[in-house]
Amino acid sequence: MSREAHVRFRESAAVKSRRATRPPAESFFKTLKNELWGHQAFRTREIARMAIFVYIGVFYNRERLHSGLGYLTPIEFEQLAVRRAA
Repeated sequence: MSREAHVRFRESAAVKSRRATRPPAESFFKTLKNELWGHQAFRTREIARMAIFVYIGVFYNRERLHSGLGYLTPIEFEQLAVRRAA
């Protein structure tokens, strides 16, 4: 690939959109690592998978305060949005 073609590729919309989605994912995995992996070692991959499933499905999505939601849990944020819409 020529230098000019490479520059055009890097500046394309597809590459820009992929780059724009990376920081939220990186932030999530940093949070996962700090809040889950930093506190325990897993004996097997299956135990690790189950711990990650519970962390995401129960704690992260239902109980954890999210700064992007005004430090509310996702459930509280959703309930507030429903009340405001009514």
